[in-house]
Amino acid sequence: MRLAAGPHAAIDLGASSARLFAGRLEDRRLVVFERRRVANIPVRLPDGLHWDLLGIYRDMLEALAEVSREGGLVSVGIDGWGVDYGLVDPSGRLLGPPYHYRDERTSRLGRHVSSVLGPGGLYQATGVQEMEINTVFQLLAEVHSVAYREARFLLMVPDLFGYFLTGEARFERTNASTTQLVDSRTGDVAGEVLRHLGLRTDIFAPAASPGDVLGPVLPDVAASAGLAPGVTVVSVASHDTASAVLAVPAEVEAFAYVVSGTWSLVGLELEAPVISEESRQANFSNELGADGTVRFLRNTMGHWVLQECERAWAHSGKPRDLPALLSRALDEPAFASIIDTGDAELVRPGLDMADRVRAACARCGEAVPASDEALVRCVVDSMALAAAATLEEAQRLTGRSVEVVHVVGGGAANDLYLEVLAAASGLPVVAGPVEASAIGNLLMQLRASGEAGDRKDMRSVVAASFPTKKLMPDTVLSEKAKAARHRVEGTRARQWPAGAGAPAV
Repeated sequence: MRLAAGPHAAIDLGASSARLFAGRLEDRRLVVFERRRVANIPVRLPDGLHWDLLGIYRDMLEALAEVSREGGLVSVGIDGWGVDYGLVDPSGRLLGPPYHYRDERTSRLGRHVSSVLGPGGLYQATGVQEMEINTVFQLLAEVHSVAYREARFLLMVPDLFGYFLTGEARFERTNASTTQLVDSRTGDVAGEVLRHLGLRTDIFAPAASPGDVLGPVLPDVAASAGLAPGVTVVSVASHDTASAVLAVPAEVEAFAYVVSGTWSLVGLELEAPVISEESRQANFSNELGADGTVRFLRNTMGHWVLQECERAWAHSGKPRDLPALLSRALDEPAFASIIDTGDAELVRPGLDMADRVRAACARCGEAVPASDEALVRCVVDSMALAAAATLEEAQRLTGRSVEVVHVVGGGAANDLYLEVLAAASGLPVVAGPVEASAIGNLLMQLRASGEAGDRKDMRSVVAASFPTKKLMPDTVLSEKAKAARHRVEGTRARQWPAGAGAPAV
């Protein structure tokens, strides 16, 4: 089915905010406008931590209607984070608010999986980084619940929004591959693994691929929201990282990417997965991308720690301006304090994050940051070191050399991070665009309407449409980064013995 030319809309669901963008192609340039941004604030209920997805859906539907009334909207696509899902019963009812991946109910389930499948068995079957936030562990945590027993479909968060709009249930491949329920070699549900773990194999909707057309928005939904009839929902690369990688303005094939937001996803675009004991030990994932590509990547700490510090400062009645702190942090000594970004104490939410960062420094024998600027410098330096270590390891595991690193997402606006990443990796860093997930979402809609072609063509559109900046490694800072890497590796060796499956540096 060929759609008409734009305008198009992208619903981009992030772990900290949800956005709606409108875009259209004009003279081979993609023109994009942000139309709505709302905070994505989880809510704690008696049974745990959940997402307020219905509130987000209402806001996005209102924004869609506004865009539709103004310019004859043709299509909409939805991308978002991975691993989290909603359960829908046979009548189409959502069986409760989806759990937040940071809910504590999945803790220690990794041991159970290893006892059933053997050490590394789940990784060998799926090729996905073993983390207890993954969907497979979340299902094990609610395997005895009424909702799980009664569910007809498990729908990933972007698929759930598509279902709300069209009534069509799909299991889109790029997001499905984050669940650790899918074999990244085939893109199919790993049924044998599920049976061994005692999980259902009949709960998955038909697969969808980026570019598939789901269908028009339901008439009742459109009428209730004031949305003009005929708007079509397109299945994009619905994992936000997959959409962001699609929007990398790469001019050479030998590129690496850092999709930097709440998490930093660091890796390479491959044609086939790399599934080995070495890649498992290094905690690399093989997640699916557009056009059958593989995102060979590792999750490292992104801006989560800074976001939690910012939230805590605001809660205390003494809010800090984070951009201003980042600017002042440029004047702090490089690598004066560093932390292991794989420290489990930095993963859970809480209003004591700044205290936890300082405690982590003390545990590692590092200088404890006295000021907020020094703390921010510590976190950003550590983020960049983790990304640089991941880039080095990705090249070793794949046998590929990288010529340039593209940073897209929020981190592309963090000058300190870019400077340190270039120095720590020894590679040129190209930064931008910031709203890469939404742009990748729109690109796939352009393909569905015949306005854009293959990945190379779409990336040329990005390069022509959005400014970037290039940073070269600073020699002096690079030498300091090498010494800092040795300090972190010493800490890791003490905390994570060989073979323990340590998280990223």
